[in-house]
Amino acid sequence: MEANSWRIPLTTAIAPIIWGSTYYLTRNFLPPEYPLTAATIRALPAGLILLAITRKLPHGIWWIRTLIISTLTISGFFILVYISGSKLPSSIASMIMALSPIATITMAHLLLNEKITPRTLSGGFLGLLGVFTLLGGTTGHLDPTGLLAAGAGMISSALGFVLTRRWKPPVNATTFTAWQLTLGGMITTPIALLAEGIMPAPSMSTTAAFAYIVFFASILAYICWFTGVTRLPASTVSIIGLLNPLTGLVLGTVLAGEVLSFVQVLGCLAILGGIYAGVRTPSPQKS
Repeated sequence: MEANSWRIPLTTAIAPIIWGSTYYLTRNFLPPEYPLTAATIRALPAGLILLAITRKLPHGIWWIRTLIISTLTISGFFILVYISGSKLPSSIASMIMALSPIATITMAHLLLNEKITPRTLSGGFLGLLGVFTLLGGTTGHLDPTGLLAAGAGMISSALGFVLTRRWKPPVNATTFTAWQLTLGGMITTPIALLAEGIMPAPSMSTTAAFAYIVFFASILAYICWFTGVTRLPASTVSIIGLLNPLTGLVLGTVLAGEVLSFVQVLGCLAILGGIYAGVRTPSPQKS
């Protein structure tokens, strides 16, 4: 690929890398008994900040379309992820979420008429194999509710990204991100209050973790992600998303002072190989 053809994929890759870094913060600094409140704090303030900057609201049919997409990719996805996280070992939930590229490739073919090419299929399956290798050998109780929630969350996010590509927002990525985060946060707010009540005043470390999540994991990451969603094939974006579990594992291992096993290194290489295979475009033939 030429250098400039990598610009959008590399911009998109910033999002899953940042999201992968939030696992460590969530486990070590955020209150585990307030997951829905944490999701609301992650979405709503970020959306309102971006709205104050962009000063533009949806109009016409885009109120409904944004509500549908934000439910699929923000509020509904967050709620399903937290349900699966409370019912399943994180390794099992991650494996199910790693099926997202395959689901997205299928939906993109059905809804967008995107061709299923050997390149995208090989990239998706190689990345999936890498995730399974990273997390393989883990055991845990397979709660049916948790399995359904993880599967529904994976399908929800994939469908949201495909619909974004199909409907093509009439605004730039920053404005569209503002709409989604605001509406998504507004949906989760009453649910969080009813289910969890009011969260006690956070400590300084928790406040710092929330600040990182709002400004980096929400504002910056979602702008980068929807830049890719609106400009790259849906299947390509989903394969780039495999950087999420890879970053989470590597960062957690480094911060914990552990060493990756040989099998885990092979898994990392498989994920990177899958991403490269799924993202690269054939070189133009010379006449």
